[in-house]
Amino acid sequence: MNKQDKQYFDCVIAGGGIAGLVTALELVENSDKTVCIIDRDTKERLGGLARWAFGGMALCNTKEQKRGKIEDSVGLMLNDWHQFAQFEPQDDWPRAWAKEYAQHNHEKVYCWLHKLGLGFLPAVNWVERGLFGDGNSVPRYHVLWGTGWELVERVITTLRPYIAKGQLSYLHQHKVQHPLFEQGKICGAGVLNEQTAQSFELATQRLIIACGGINGAVKQVRKNWYQAWGDAPLEILNGANPISDGALHQEIASAGGVLTHSDKMWNYAAGIDHPQAEFEGHGLSLIPSKSALWLNHRGERIGPMPLVTGFDTRYLCEQVSKQEKPWTWQVMNWKIAKKELAVSGSMHNPSIRDKKLLGLLKETLFGNERLVKQLADQSQDFLIADNLEMLAAKMNTLTAQDYIQADEMAQQVAQYDAQLRRGEAFENDEQARRITHARQWKVDKLRTCKSQPIVDNKAGPLIAIRLRLISRKSLGGIQTNLQSQVLNSQGSWINGLYSVGEAAGFGGGGASGLRSLEGTFLSGCILTARNAAQSILNNN
Repeated sequence: MNKQDKQYFDCVIAGGGIAGLVTALELVENSDKTVCIIDRDTKERLGGLARWAFGGMALCNTKEQKRGKIEDSVGLMLNDWHQFAQFEPQDDWPRAWAKEYAQHNHEKVYCWLHKLGLGFLPAVNWVERGLFGDGNSVPRYHVLWGTGWELVERVITTLRPYIAKGQLSYLHQHKVQHPLFEQGKICGAGVLNEQTAQSFELATQRLIIACGGINGAVKQVRKNWYQAWGDAPLEILNGANPISDGALHQEIASAGGVLTHSDKMWNYAAGIDHPQAEFEGHGLSLIPSKSALWLNHRGERIGPMPLVTGFDTRYLCEQVSKQEKPWTWQVMNWKIAKKELAVSGSMHNPSIRDKKLLGLLKETLFGNERLVKQLADQSQDFLIADNLEMLAAKMNTLTAQDYIQADEMAQQVAQYDAQLRRGEAFENDEQARRITHARQWKVDKLRTCKSQPIVDNKAGPLIAIRLRLISRKSLGGIQTNLQSQVLNSQGSWINGLYSVGEAAGFGGGGASGLRSLEGTFLSGCILTARNAAQSILNNN
């Protein structure tokens, strides 16, 4: 294929992540349109970050909720969404997409996934409750049985017959460089073969931007850092894909598209160096333990509000980013780690990914010994010792400076442990109160220790994990209407141009506002993709 060929497709999709794949699937299943997916990654990595995702989705009015006697509704979800998002006055399209999600996640995501042959674990998790009850009022976090890996594989498998009949094409290790216009309408796309450095053009009347966000480039994370938090940490790990670098976003802006809320991001506070790093700065995102003490670089407890996961991820990131050094510590024992510590993603959750029910039940009931041993063996950020003095020495060795005084850290730990040992009736610590509250929900009770001191001869050895901020998802992006059509500064559609998934801020250029209810990303990709496809089908 060269410049002279200028092959024509009815639709060209820039990006082979889950948003791009679902858009293609909806188009080829419901029409005879020809579609070309242009993806920067290799064939084996088709599916983007969704392939490596845990597979959690925020859904309401589901069978799983009803079986768990969870009373949810569209109105309750939307109210929670607005409280957590803290939309700005001009956020008309983000508000519209929040309403679209609340009203249609059951039909357009949950039921669609079941029709595809996918299902969810019966236990519904309660995450992002908000620091003061301003997040999810009820449990909504549904985990795909098979994780994001199964979702991607199922969609790719469903698409294969359309490749055979010539309706669908892929261009791997290629990227869309810019849209092409004729009389104000999309007429094609400039494409680069990243293996040969050869550029060429494809002709099309519909270009769908599904290139992901900007958080795969730490440079972009720093450039768009939320100014109210001050300077970005000196070190930020990369938990996204480096090919999501924001370059195509800028091309869309140059073509008249509106970019909004680029400083709104969904990063995480508990990243470690990836033991199997694939690029410089590659990080692995942990789901930190509630019962661990979260300490600064000097071994002092971060406060006055202690950091406890599961309530407000953005708050955790804010507090971590404001610390004097770019790393923090979680200190715990083996018992806590075995019961509570987890890693976000499909690769570190093989029991769920591979649908091994017995293995999942064993890990849930008796603790995930396999994961703790794996991290201990593979991660330099994961330290083990028999006492706090030895642990402090290892922590100082890792950071190459004696920031931590063992006796001072021991005092912090002893103070916390002492009030736990006095009994639940006398626990007067915000972290202990939040743990007690979390355990009231049966799903969290299975994965959270009850009043577990750090120093406990029956629960050792002791563990310290060095954590850093890790980039993940962009909450802002290309502004779109409810048909996923890209809008210009006058609020009009740029004819033939669409954007879906993270590239569009999961709808409207920022559907989550400041904070996500968590689990609105994979599902947001599906929702925006299906809306885009339906719009294309309706407009021929």
